[in-house]
Amino acid sequence: MIVVSDTSPLSNLVQIGRQGLLRDLYGEVIIPPSVEDELRKKPELHRSFDWGLIRVVQPKAPNPFLETADLDLGEIEAIALALELEADLLLIDEFAGRLAAHRAGLQITGLLGVLLEAKARGLVVSVREEIDRLTARTTFRISMAVREEVLRLAGES
Repeated sequence: MIVVSDTSPLSNLVQIGRQGLLRDLYGEVIIPPSVEDELRKKPELHRSFDWGLIRVVQPKAPNPFLETADLDLGEIEAIALALELEADLLLIDEFAGRLAAHRAGLQITGLLGVLLEAKARGLVVSVREEIDRLTARTTFRISMAVREEVLRLAGES
């Protein structure tokens, strides 16, 4: 399975001590250099991250469609790399990035999707506890409607 990621799902998982879920779910995650740079800018993230899980790949050429979108460089490169590698999944959380990736025909999930998959595979006991940890320890925000839907999907409503 080819999985490409943007920065926020990776950094948020590290901040709640759940980066091991990525290895358990996907084995390897591929990131573009700009995502690696963003992670390296925060020493606490860089030191905590399992770099044996990550493979950095430079996209050959950015997708011209993406250069016009309201995206940061990490999102642009992650989407371009996912398209280039014909990735099975792109991990991305930001709305504009998700919309651009969806329009480009990519299969996407975000951090909440990772947590739901981890619960389905018995890797986490409570999605509710993971969401609570996320909102307490990170800048991750979730609307009440989305929270309720995710908890319903996790069988925790």
